[in-house]
Amino acid sequence: MYPIVMKIISLVLTCFLTNAVAWGQGQSTIKIEPGDSGEEIVRKAAWVVPTINQYAYKKLEYNCFVHFGPNTFTRNEWGSGMEDPKTFDLQDLDTDQWCRAMKDAGMKLVVFTAKHHDGFVLWQSRYTRHGVMSSPFRDGKGDVLKDLAASCRKYGIKLGVYLSPADLYQIEHPQGLYGNLSEYTERVIPRPVEGRPFANKTTFTFNVDDYNEYFLNQLFELLTEYGPIHEVWFDGAHPKRKGGQKYNYLAWKKLIRTLAPEAVIFGKEDVRWCGNESGGTRVSEWDVIPFTEDPGQANHFPDIHGDPGKRESLAGAKYLHYFPAETNTSIREGWFYRDEETQRVRNADDVFDIYERSVGGNSTFLLNIPPNREGRFPEEDVTVLREVGKRITETYGTDLLAGAQGDKALLDDDEDTYLLGEEGKGTYVITLPQPITLNRFLLQEAIKTQGQRIEKHVLEASVDNRWQRIAQGTTVGYKKILRFPAVTTRKLRLRILEARTRPSLSKVSAHYYKLRPPRLAVSRSLEGQVTIQPVKDNFNWKLIGIDYQQNLGNAAEIRYTIDGTTPTKKSSLYSGAFFHTSGVVKARAFEKDLAGGIVEREFGMTRKDWTVKASSTGSEKYKAHNAIDGDVSSFWHSDENQATPTLTIDLKQRVELKGLIYTPPANFKEGLIEQGAIKVSRNGKSWKEVQIFDLGNLVNDPTPRTVKFDKAVKARYVQVTALRGAGGSTSASVAEIELLVKK
Repeated sequence: MYPIVMKIISLVLTCFLTNAVAWGQGQSTIKIEPGDSGEEIVRKAAWVVPTINQYAYKKLEYNCFVHFGPNTFTRNEWGSGMEDPKTFDLQDLDTDQWCRAMKDAGMKLVVFTAKHHDGFVLWQSRYTRHGVMSSPFRDGKGDVLKDLAASCRKYGIKLGVYLSPADLYQIEHPQGLYGNLSEYTERVIPRPVEGRPFANKTTFTFNVDDYNEYFLNQLFELLTEYGPIHEVWFDGAHPKRKGGQKYNYLAWKKLIRTLAPEAVIFGKEDVRWCGNESGGTRVSEWDVIPFTEDPGQANHFPDIHGDPGKRESLAGAKYLHYFPAETNTSIREGWFYRDEETQRVRNADDVFDIYERSVGGNSTFLLNIPPNREGRFPEEDVTVLREVGKRITETYGTDLLAGAQGDKALLDDDEDTYLLGEEGKGTYVITLPQPITLNRFLLQEAIKTQGQRIEKHVLEASVDNRWQRIAQGTTVGYKKILRFPAVTTRKLRLRILEARTRPSLSKVSAHYYKLRPPRLAVSRSLEGQVTIQPVKDNFNWKLIGIDYQQNLGNAAEIRYTIDGTTPTKKSSLYSGAFFHTSGVVKARAFEKDLAGGIVEREFGMTRKDWTVKASSTGSEKYKAHNAIDGDVSSFWHSDENQATPTLTIDLKQRVELKGLIYTPPANFKEGLIEQGAIKVSRNGKSWKEVQIFDLGNLVNDPTPRTVKFDKAVKARYVQVTALRGAGGSTSASVAEIELLVKK
């Protein structure tokens, strides 16, 4: 029925399908019919393929997120919506520098926060004055998005826009449109504005309320005056709601599909969130997800957690939909730039690890780089980007299988050629003209026409004329990177052990990553003993019979500092746990002339003598002492019915405090303290308020957060009160509280 060229090689069928014909027949959504068995549903899932836009998006692999706005200047994660536009006191802007850094990193697209939850717009919108037009930036005539769009064209970076559905300015302002209970009527988009005509004369008519009209008008501006736009990013986070406001996503979608035909829509039907903001990835990432309603007609798309694409999850599906994941996280602690002193920055080891796990785990990597108050990417961040880009090129720019003998469809660079194995399995042998040393192996399925099918696979190398298993994996999809200790061989064997139907493979390649000194982790016991240890990479060491510590090599040494300076080869040599009362510990591994990434941890004063009382406790399991026991797996959780849950800590001595570190529970979503108050006392009776803190969205990234006091205070007693919990929770939860002392 379609033009197919076949060649049978050891029970493997090589197919060459023309992109136009095969893709025209593919379906990104398949309906499940009544009576379909579990096996029939799994088989249907194997035939769900990406749309043209989704496939183009997958090929981008590694992209940039840019959070910028009033929060950059207020140093907050979430604004209130009522910031004076003059807060956005931007004097300089260098979007060329942003794009050069992206290019050096190997990034292909940037998603820019044109409007965050505060409602402040960073372009010259016709429909509000709450934005750059009322700021000092270029005397109110500046347009950050316009500058960025020009830089993107100059450096070959695709442009995406983030337009927050949540809008605190429209919620809090007396004449705000969000949730104002306005009537739904027929309205023309865009609404004409005198003196500001659109070059694009397309119009739409929708039955919407005031806020949806406002949102559509601004979406029209973004899609017609700054494009082409390749991703539209809709955030699901909502710091506050009002008036039962509903969103008419189907109207938004019609605008996007018409005005930005190459764009994917994040948070809706094209691309889904990975489920966290910390760079976590799944072991098995499926692109085909079950739905109970037709996703093409859905107005709401829930966050998807767990392992939604596994066989068991498909059983109750009414529809199967191609819905790939995007792994989004920030290079800095928090989404917006705060400062250079307290805001930790991921090192190149960490970012490269996330790159290999996300891009090499069948998701797209979206890394946030927040510009500073000078309108530039911070130099520390740029240095990391440049190093990561260098590692990507050095590692994956050369295929060690060049000149190898094997199935041509696997070894060529033509994405439209592929192999089909037997039902549920396949075996592929590759022979090299001379030995190679590899520690990375890349696989790609022919998802464009055949969908995602592979469920389990192993890679073997011939060592001393015997097959030795060197790596194993589950899903493949668009791309899988297997990581393992280096092995030297002339022959490799890839075996597909399980698949949903006949497995397809379009590309394999072998690579060598030049090992750096190991990544490190710093921890401290309750008594104050600091331990520095290498972090195990994502290898199954037991499976392949290699001792982890021996593989690190004996040449690596760890150097550390406790005075805030950068560790060098002349810094203190780590030879075992050491006592440290409080402050910053920085550590770095060295091996010959190579220096590893710097790991940094700030510790509060030792807590073994403290006592703590809680205003309420949910149960014995969640007692107050858990908040200071040095164990992040235990935590205090207050009674749900208490209005202002409070922890009171007796330090047993009077000290000068300069800040607090709050660690939320990692796997408990109730009562994470987004906003709180800190009070101190010298006698436990009269209290003085020191600081109100706002930590933003913790649910999706429950990592330690540091609050630095505006001014150091002397105290023996400290009280932490929860003013606002995540998701509107009225309880409070604390895994650990640490207090920073002034030296």
